[in-house]
Amino acid sequence: MEYSEIVRRQKEYFAGNATKTLEHRLETLRLLEGLLKKNEAHFLEALEEDLGKSADEAFMTEIGIVYEEIRFMKRHLKKWMKAKSVKTAMTHLASKAWTIHEPYGAVLVISPWNYPYQLALTPLIGAIASGNTVVLKPSELAPKTSDMLFQVLSKFHEEITAVVLGDALQTTKLLQEPFDYCFFTGSSRVGKLIMGQVAEQLMPVTLELGGKSPLIVSKDADLKLAAKRVAFGKWLNAGQTCIAPDYAFVDQQVYDQFKQELIIAIRELYGENPLENKNYGRIVNQAHFKRLRSYVDGIQMDEQTLKMAPFLLENPDPDSSVMQEEIFGPILPLYSYQNLEDVLRFIKERPKPLALYLFTKNRELERKVLFETSSGSVCVNDTLMQISTPYLPFGGVGASGMGSYHGYQSFETFSHQKSVLRQPNWLDFGFRYPSSKWRGKILRLIFK
Repeated sequence: MEYSEIVRRQKEYFAGNATKTLEHRLETLRLLEGLLKKNEAHFLEALEEDLGKSADEAFMTEIGIVYEEIRFMKRHLKKWMKAKSVKTAMTHLASKAWTIHEPYGAVLVISPWNYPYQLALTPLIGAIASGNTVVLKPSELAPKTSDMLFQVLSKFHEEITAVVLGDALQTTKLLQEPFDYCFFTGSSRVGKLIMGQVAEQLMPVTLELGGKSPLIVSKDADLKLAAKRVAFGKWLNAGQTCIAPDYAFVDQQVYDQFKQELIIAIRELYGENPLENKNYGRIVNQAHFKRLRSYVDGIQMDEQTLKMAPFLLENPDPDSSVMQEEIFGPILPLYSYQNLEDVLRFIKERPKPLALYLFTKNRELERKVLFETSSGSVCVNDTLMQISTPYLPFGGVGASGMGSYHGYQSFETFSHQKSVLRQPNWLDFGFRYPSSKWRGKILRLIFK
């Protein structure tokens, strides 16, 4: 079917107002949940084929998060949909004012390859819960998972949710259609292209991008625990996580000790030979494998299986490519620092990151870092965990994106907040009209 026909049918269905009801939204979420659970084993197989993810890792980082998002939406949706009364100004005596969250209409969701299940379905869930229809364009770089999404979601009515497969050319064609909202997750480079295309139609957009997320380890941190949590966050999915720590600054007084603890943690998590560990994923494709290999020498790797072991890169040139581009792989640059001010200056001189990580027991230091830096999110004394709760919005700032989602924030993102004012007929202030001789005096009395 032509894209224009899919969008036309979705807009037509939306115009019938069915998706605006609580009952329709809850029923669609229940149907989606049932289909996902019924096909869970197939999705686990697909994720293993696309990225070498073990069943446990895939469930923890992809499938379980999606189930929780659906449950959260079903539990809170009725409350969120209620009109919210707001106060009125003195000039609006006896009037009533409130806001209503209304869906945008037909939404386009473009998702990436690194978490091809979670990052496709989480925004889709938010769009459905908000009363929209959705066209999903999953990444062609995770073909097995994308194909499963196509097969499973085709059991929906296409007027509610449709999946379109294909490469970047298909994405370009989709962006020419008159969608009412666009939600994109991917690289900053592609995000700029998306932004330019949607601007042609004045289409509102959320961009979930990436960037180089810094890690700071202070001298008072619990080094053993910090190393374990850093190893988890950095080398989950073989480092192909948009909010993975991208480079680390470690206080010079504990640098050697932290480095040793990090080596021990890697060994504990992935064994002496991570390339043979079934719980350690692989690089998505040959192109990304070659890109990562170009950054460093001596990294343990297997080009046949596209596996690349965790690698610590000490003191790389800040102007080198590994420090200019988002790594998106299992390489972690390490620097030591004497003065925290130098670290903060280094971070602030660069584009705003999607995440920032700080390991410290010092609340004053924590407040200083929070106050002086800007990032999409901050996680203190852990990594990645800020993304796994539906109570926190997730999104970037500046070069790392615009807009956010998860939980209630998804409902906000995929809804237009409509303002409503009802004026009484029995009260009419004559001074607002130009015929009133007291107009100027009364207005100045009110607003001064």
